[in-house]
Amino acid sequence: MEKWLALFDACSGVSTDSRQIQEGCLYIALKGENFDGNLFAEQAIAQGARFAIVDNPELANEENIFYVSDGLQFLQQLAHAHRNRFDIPVLGITGSNGKTSTKELVNAVLQTKYNVLCTQGNLNNHIGVPLTLLQLNAQHELAIIEMGANKPLDIDELCCIAAPTLGLITNIGKAHLEGFINFEGVLQTKSELYDHVATLNGALFVNAEDHILLAAAQKRRSHILTYGEQHGELRGQLAYLDPYVHFSWSFQQYVSPVIDTQMVGKYNFFNFLAALRIGLHFEIEPSLLNRAIANYKPTNKRSQVEKTAHNTVIVDCYNANPSSMQSALNSFVEMEHPDKLVILGDMLELGSEGPAEHQKILDFVREHKLKLLTVGQIFREMDANGYAHVEDLKEQLAKDQIQDKLILLKGSRGIALEKLMDCL
Repeated sequence: MEKWLALFDACSGVSTDSRQIQEGCLYIALKGENFDGNLFAEQAIAQGARFAIVDNPELANEENIFYVSDGLQFLQQLAHAHRNRFDIPVLGITGSNGKTSTKELVNAVLQTKYNVLCTQGNLNNHIGVPLTLLQLNAQHELAIIEMGANKPLDIDELCCIAAPTLGLITNIGKAHLEGFINFEGVLQTKSELYDHVATLNGALFVNAEDHILLAAAQKRRSHILTYGEQHGELRGQLAYLDPYVHFSWSFQQYVSPVIDTQMVGKYNFFNFLAALRIGLHFEIEPSLLNRAIANYKPTNKRSQVEKTAHNTVIVDCYNANPSSMQSALNSFVEMEHPDKLVILGDMLELGSEGPAEHQKILDFVREHKLKLLTVGQIFREMDANGYAHVEDLKEQLAKDQIQDKLILLKGSRGIALEKLMDCL
C-alpha cells in the first residue's frame, strides 16, 4: 500500500468521475451495471489527472495509468490506509432517520473550536465514505463520517474503512425494509457501528430515552455518553413549536436559556441534544454551543420552512420512511395554525410491508382530521382522491390556488414533491 499512498500523495485529490477532473488529481475508475469508468481513464489524463487507476489490464501503461484487480476495493483500501495516518477522533453517525441533519448540527457545533472534516451532502455509502476520508489532511482535528445502509453488513463495511473511534446511532426505524426484511435486521446492521467502536475502546453517544439503543450500547461495554428528555447526563426540555423548535437544556450545574432554532419538527429535538452532548464531550463552552445551534439553518429539503407569497410550507421531502413520516406528522399535529394541510408522497423501498405502512399513515391523518393530499401509486390504491404523479397534482394546484395554510410536504425522494413549490 505504501506505493499507492505515495502515488496518492503526489496528486491534488481523488476523483471517480471523469466529468469532474481537477488538475493533478488521481482518477480511480469504477464500474457499475450501466457504466465502466475504465473507458474514460485516458480522457481523465488528457483533462488533467496526474494518474489513473484501472482494473482493466489492457488499458494500463504503468506510467500514468496503473492496473489494480478491483477499482472499488482499491479506493476503499487506500482510504483506510490514509485514515490510519491520522490519530484523531473519528465520529461515525448512522440511523434510520435524522443522520444527515444530526451530522450537520454536530459539524456546526464542533467547528466553533476545531478544524473538522465532515461528510458533504449525503455521500454516506461505500464510495462516498472513502472519498470523504481521502480528504483528510494534517490540519484536521476531527472527522465526522455519515454512514448509510440499505442491507446487512453495510455499516460493517463502512466501519472497516473509516475505523470510527466514536459512534452515534440517531434511532432505529423502518427504512429500506426491502434490503433488511424487518426491524431486527435494521437494528443488527446499525449496531455494527457499536461493535467497531467497542473494538477501539471508543465512546458511544446514546439517547437514554431509546431503551433499545441503550441496551445495545450496554452490551458492547463501551464508554456511554447519554442525553435525553427525562433521562441522561444532558437533558433537554422542549419549550414550544411555532413551527420552529424552541428548547432549553441542562448539564451538571449548567442550565441554558431557551434556544430559538431555525429547524422545525419535534423529531429534531433529540438531534439537537445529540449535537450538544458531543460538543460537551469535546469541551466546547455552552455559550458557543447555543450560538451554533441557534444559527444553524437547514438546507437540501430537510425540515426547511419556506414562506411563499401564499402559504408557509414545511419542506421535508428529501426522503421518507414510516418512522420519519410518523414523526413529522406527530410534530405537525402539535403546531398551532388555524388551517393546516398535509401533502404526502409514497414511502418507497418498503417491500411487502409498504401497503400496510401507508395505511397506518392514512389512518393517523384521518384520526387527527388533517386535510390531506397524496401523491404516488401506493397511496393512490388506498386514497381514491390521491394523485398518481406529482405532475397531476401540480396541474390541479395551478387551477385551484391554495392560500393561507401551513403545509407539510413529506415524501420519498423519488416522488419529487418539491416540484409543487411553484404552486404553493
